[in-house]
Amino acid sequence: MTTITESETKTTMKAYRVHAFGPPEAIIAEDVEIPAPGKDEVLIKVHAAGVGPWDGWIRSGNSALPQPLPLTLGSDLSGTVEAVGEGVTHLARGDAVYGVTNPRFIGAYAEYAIAAAGMIGVEPASIGHVEAASIPVIAVTAKQALFDHARLTAGQTVLIHGAAGNVGAYAVQFAHKAGLKVIATASGSDIETVKRLGADVAVDFRSQRFEDFAHEVDAVIDLAGGETQTRSFAVLKRGGKLVSAVSQPDQELAKTQGVEAFFFLVNVTTKELSEITAMVDAGQLETNVGDVLPLDAAIAAHEMLEGKRPHSKGKIVLKVI
Repeated sequence: MTTITESETKTTMKAYRVHAFGPPEAIIAEDVEIPAPGKDEVLIKVHAAGVGPWDGWIRSGNSALPQPLPLTLGSDLSGTVEAVGEGVTHLARGDAVYGVTNPRFIGAYAEYAIAAAGMIGVEPASIGHVEAASIPVIAVTAKQALFDHARLTAGQTVLIHGAAGNVGAYAVQFAHKAGLKVIATASGSDIETVKRLGADVAVDFRSQRFEDFAHEVDAVIDLAGGETQTRSFAVLKRGGKLVSAVSQPDQELAKTQGVEAFFFLVNVTTKELSEITAMVDAGQLETNVGDVLPLDAAIAAHEMLEGKRPHSKGKIVLKVI
């Protein structure tokens, strides 16, 4: 007997969109048509959507990528595959999945979302949808910063700024498990946390100077930007690398110091997600969900991003169903 899915009987869905760039109040709820997957795409019934700083940049018009309006916000998501497009072979209807919607990082704050199949993977069996939705962008960012861009290997030394933050906490764990010496900066209240995650040395950036490690570090993972990024050149060995997920480093300063320095945008892939899934299910990665809000609280979630509303540490997640 053929099973009729909800998306085959229901034609519209609720989505949280912006028609003009602006503050959190620019987000509006709309009923829009449920889309159909094209070639190399999947339609996902969204169970949860992660909320990250990049969502705020897109909403406010400060995205590093072109973002034609109107658009539905959101990139991180978890859910179940509702339909697959032509050419998709690694996913099937009913699969529990997680990942990122597309290279523009939009479309997930909705009851259904179209995603590029190459940016979606089977979610860890050991966790639920809310936890899964908290992982993709931040975990893959940490992994790619360390190994694809800094090209670090066991025995080398890495300095991770913002080590207690969402990306930083994953970076500390990945680096520790790869056999790197990990120096981590964090505020005093988070020092014990970053040590527990695997930092060999934890530096309280409010009372200590990381420059004490002058010319001892093979790579800096910059998750802070600004003055911290500039000061970080002093700790690098000649030939070292400064990798920023925040902003483009000073190329003249890099040349003067004899190091490489660059900004990168994460590239979430099925392969990366599969590796992370295996680590999560093996108990090798600790996730950190912060506030969990209903989808209709998207504005409140963005107020949390901007510090206009108090929030817990960890990744903000919108629970859809």
